[in-house]
Amino acid sequence: MKPALQIRNLQKRYGATVALADMSLECQPGEVHALLGENGAGKSTLVKILSGIVKRDAGEVLIAGDALRIASPASSRAQGIFTAYQEISLVKDLSIAQNFRLGTEPLNMFGMIRKRELEAGVEADLAALGISGINPSRRARDLDLPLRQKIEIARAICSKPRILLLDEPTASLSARDVQWLGDRIEMLRAQGVTILFISHRMPEVREFCSKLTILRNGRDVATFQTGDVSDEEIIRQTIGRSLDTIYPPRPVSMPIADQAEPLLETRSLSTAGQLRDVSLKLHPGRILGVAALEGMGQKELFLSLFGLEQKTAGDILVRGKLVDITAPTDAISAGIGISLVPEDRKTEGLFLSLDGTENATIPQLSRYASYGLVSRRRQADIARTMFAKLNLAERAVWSAAKVFSGGNQQKIVLAKWLMTGARILMLFDPTRGIDVGAKAEIYALMRQFAENGGTILFYSTEIAELVNLADEVIVLYRGRVATHLEDQAISEVAIMGAALGQANYGGGDGRARSVH
Repeated sequence: MKPALQIRNLQKRYGATVALADMSLECQPGEVHALLGENGAGKSTLVKILSGIVKRDAGEVLIAGDALRIASPASSRAQGIFTAYQEISLVKDLSIAQNFRLGTEPLNMFGMIRKRELEAGVEADLAALGISGINPSRRARDLDLPLRQKIEIARAICSKPRILLLDEPTASLSARDVQWLGDRIEMLRAQGVTILFISHRMPEVREFCSKLTILRNGRDVATFQTGDVSDEEIIRQTIGRSLDTIYPPRPVSMPIADQAEPLLETRSLSTAGQLRDVSLKLHPGRILGVAALEGMGQKELFLSLFGLEQKTAGDILVRGKLVDITAPTDAISAGIGISLVPEDRKTEGLFLSLDGTENATIPQLSRYASYGLVSRRRQADIARTMFAKLNLAERAVWSAAKVFSGGNQQKIVLAKWLMTGARILMLFDPTRGIDVGAKAEIYALMRQFAENGGTILFYSTEIAELVNLADEVIVLYRGRVATHLEDQAISEVAIMGAALGQANYGGGDGRARSVH
């Protein structure tokens, strides 16, 4: 039987930058093959070549033994290659149905879209994939990130692919949605569809994939049967060196009662959305983790503290003083500064067409201006110093944010807030879709920020991050704090139990208490 997909000596350069260098890969029909590597290793370039977005400089791509000339996205799709992108490709001002059938909409004799037929067909397609209760006339911009990701994946599946490229498909999904994706992958595998699964999340790679290939510096450096290689070896091959632990050591903590006055406190905070009666305290030197299943109020908590969602009840205090936060400018100037690294860095955290300097200095442009004119030299000098501290290449000073990998883009977002001198840092799933090396750097930055007297409110969809980074964890359930865990009481079992609404969720030999 001929391989379903063969890639032979693929090469791609961007000027002096080598994105792919003699990269090769082979997949069998019905195989789910993981592609691993750091951001910038060549994974995205490979996806773009296979999707027809960029042209290869050299090498071959074969499907079932036939060499392909992929000249455009249309020619890629004509060969049965379909992609669900991490950075969502949905047109935000079009409906779900219009996005699903873009270019293939049912038309009447006058060339007008038959809207009822279009929406009924898409609703049936979604239902067949286990997605129900979604109005296909809803605009893509009105969907939250996890649902947009599911729609992106569903659209690719409904295109009946021979080769399906899944680019970080679980980065934005809840645990329940990851299981949904697993069921769809199994269905496609049984139908003989070949899946290239690009991910940084090893639990899902091990669950879904039979083989994996590691890219480093544009080359395929190793291919394994998934069950034959350890996580430690995968990390070593991925970054080219051993990484004893990606998590920085947690300092010896003091009981909460002995802590200094909290930098930020909420008392019975509620919003018109999901948040209900949430009280918490952020102490200097500590990281407070937030755990929750999708839609349990975590987003409303972060947005209300940054002035992007209005509270309907309760108080917010900064260093013991009541503050009224109705807009981000209020948060940034709230005594010691509140900052937010949002869920979607590309659409909420960056101006992609602007360079790193412009993005990093936007919150405080007045600092770099004289008589109303911004000094580009002052901006660049300060940005260059901060970028060096974050291990960002100097070209970030003048290069557009869109050309950087996800990990480096996230560093630019972090630089933006660190340069303001903010002492309260709110991170909403900050390592989503970035590689293990960049994660380790961000973890170290978080701990350093706390050790220097700051405080962090930290939400993650990866429970292991909360267990290994947070000094305390609150678990939200139906918009309320279900439990508050400290120190040794923080465990995956305790967190998941509370997140699922179980009555008995304490664990460990530390302190765990219910807060209702």
